[in-house]
Formats: sequence, C-alpha cells, structure tokens
Amino acid sequence: MGFTLPNPESPMEQARTLMSKKDNIEAELDTHISILKANNVTMQTPLVDPEGFPRADIDIYAVRGARVRIIELRNDLKSVMDAIAKALEGIYDPALVVSSAQESSTGGTALKPFARVEAVAPGSPAAEASLQKDDLVVKFGQLDETSFKSSSLQPLANLVAENENRAMTIRVIRSGQTVFLTFTPRKNWGGRGMLGCHIVAYTPP
Repeated sequence: MGFTLPNPESPMEQARTLMSKKDNIEAELDTHISILKANNVTMQTPLVDPEGFPRADIDIYAVRGARVRIIELRNDLKSVMDAIAKALEGIYDPALVVSSAQESSTGGTALKPFARVEAVAPGSPAAEASLQKDDLVVKFGQLDETSFKSSSLQPLANLVAENENRAMTIRVIRSGQTVFLTFTPRKNWGGRGMLGCHIVAYTPP
C-alpha cells in the first residue's frame, strides 16, 4: 500500500497527515497483536499439535487472520514511515526539492557521504528505523558533509544528544539508491547509546 503526500507545497501538513495515518495503523496493529496475546501465541507459534492436528486450545481462524493483517499493516507502516521521513526532511531542509531534482537530473547524489554504518543492534532505535550495515550517511538531521571539519563525528553525537525522544531524519545511500529514514533517539531501549548503532567517519575510496 502506498501513500501520496497530500500537498507538495506544505511539508508540515504532509507530516501531520502522515502522522495521523501512522497512529491509525499502529492502533490497528495493537488490536491484532492483542488477538495473538489472548491466544498466547506469536507470529511464529505453530498452529498444529505434535501430531499435525489443528490445536484446540486456540482460535486458529482468528489467529491466522490476525497474522495476515499484521504483516500487511507492518508493510503499510514501513511505507508511511518512509513518507514521514521525506516530509520531515522537507520541513528541516526546504532545499530538498531542489536537491532531489539535482539527483534526478545528474543520475547521482547531490550530497557526499560523510559516515558509514558499521553495525546495528537488534531492537534498537536504529534497527526500528531500518538502518542497515554499510549504509552511507549523506544527511543526518541538518548535518551534511560540510558540517564536519575533521574526521571526528562529534557534531553528530551532539545532535543526537540534543534530540532525545524527538523524531529525526537521516538520508543514506544503500546499493546506489537514496533512502530516507526516520528514528527517535532514546535511552533505556535495552542497549548502549541512544541509537544502538556504530557509525564511523567515511572517506571515499
């Protein structure tokens, strides 16, 4: 399921509309997940007994329906989160439309990578945002390659610390494609740091 940005001239309105869609999707997800919990099963729990017969202790019809819908909703949520990232990028970077046009016309990227993702911890804010190992970072919030005077990524660390529990956008190059992601730095997610990933300075080969 795809999402259309409601008004290309109003990134703020785009973000509000998409946030509302995100909330609705998450609410429906919670409803279907509660069906699984009520039956004491997960997305992977077998629905047959050791002898291959349908289990009599769960509502198999309800569980199967909930599982199918959860998969659909998770795909929808990923799409709307990508759209939110683009909308937020437009709010913080009004030149997004210009740079996107430059990318399309040149067949490349208007920005150069300044960092590379070395590792992403499972269950971390970075993992939830779909950040992946070897992603090349070209924009992190308002930071780009011009924000770093040396190989130190301290400005990035400072920005993360200043935006605890706030949605941020990141633009990366993955397999030659530009990808927009959105995540929320937070403590106490169960691991180290506020993002749960290891990012290092990147020098083009």
